[in-house]
Amino acid sequence: MSLKTLFTNALQTLCAVTLFTACNAMANDSPGALTTILTLDVPRYMGTWYEIAKYPNWFQKKCASNTRADYSAQVDGKVRVLNRCTTKDGEVSEAIGEARQLGGNTSPKLEVRFAPAWLSFVPMVWGNYWVIDLDPAYQIVAVSEPKREYLWVLSRTPDMPAKVYADLLARLEKKGFDSRKLERTPQGK
Repeated sequence: MSLKTLFTNALQTLCAVTLFTACNAMANDSPGALTTILTLDVPRYMGTWYEIAKYPNWFQKKCASNTRADYSAQVDGKVRVLNRCTTKDGEVSEAIGEARQLGGNTSPKLEVRFAPAWLSFVPMVWGNYWVIDLDPAYQIVAVSEPKREYLWVLSRTPDMPAKVYADLLARLEKKGFDSRKLERTPQGK
């Protein structure tokens, strides 16, 4: 074997090892596809949920505290969504929307729309609402979407015990979320 062949083989091996290592590192850094819970009982999900924490987002900038969502089933199978919060000025801000389940009647994937109903045919007005963590008693939930740009931690009560919150954050981190980005939501008066 010539020195040139030996050098070429060594260089190819080094490139292959470098490429494999880089791809493996990227695979470990990228969280992969977002997994949801297996099934969602939508009628049990109805009612009031208090926002405990969220990834900051542009459409909730005015909300300073007391953020909550009220879900109610409609006769057509869709869900009425009423989001409410208190602004920095002490005013109550409300947004009324609609949610629809994607897939079968136990699918944990929903879409939500806050645009006027006459725009509901436009795909861009619907946002993903995926239930990614939910306790068996339907008291604590985490909701996101496939890109992980948005995240909400909700509870049936305005408070969440510290251990329950910490355990949920640990599960969310395993799903590829950065818990340091979460902003706690004051609940109270």
